[in-house]
Amino acid sequence: MIRRLFQLLIGLWLYGAALALFVRADLGLDPWNVFHAGLADRTGLSLGMVMMLVGVLVLCAWWPLRQRPGIGALANILIIGLAVDVTLPWLPVLDDPWARGGALIGSVVLNGFSGALYIGAGLGPGPRDGLMTGLAARTGGSIRVVRTMIELTVLAAGWALGGSVGLGTVVYALAIGPLVQAFLPYVSVRASGAVNP
Repeated sequence: MIRRLFQLLIGLWLYGAALALFVRADLGLDPWNVFHAGLADRTGLSLGMVMMLVGVLVLCAWWPLRQRPGIGALANILIIGLAVDVTLPWLPVLDDPWARGGALIGSVVLNGFSGALYIGAGLGPGPRDGLMTGLAARTGGSIRVVRTMIELTVLAAGWALGGSVGLGTVVYALAIGPLVQAFLPYVSVRASGAVNP
């Protein structure tokens, strides 16, 4: 259990750091963070604070869906937003197109690895993933359809709020699934505590 908690915390922190690097690439964000960034611009709150507040609201939506949050959901709300706000000021603003492209690629790969780390810890989904699985269970819809509808909804809302949509949004959408799938077998923890080969 200690190993799983440690892996969860490291994965979530790296996930937030990857998001901060994604922001510095300034080539567009993934759908949820387009929404978070749009809200941050409109409210004047930090990106990490908006992520935490939205996480709490999404977690509240679990109640009518009869989802039970675990330690993974609670840690997700606190740690990712905190990591973004701590990391972002340490990263320089990038003007060079090659540096921005490198930051985009690095952030998406790190996001895939860190996502696999915290998922592989097996301590429960984050608020947004729990919303997806809860809606799919309650509506009888497929995960793919429910996930797509949620992502399109938050992307449209974030774009309307002024969130950053661009090449990075497309790169993330195409690459994140395969990256998480590639890393996951190496970091998934069995119930016994052994790492899957």
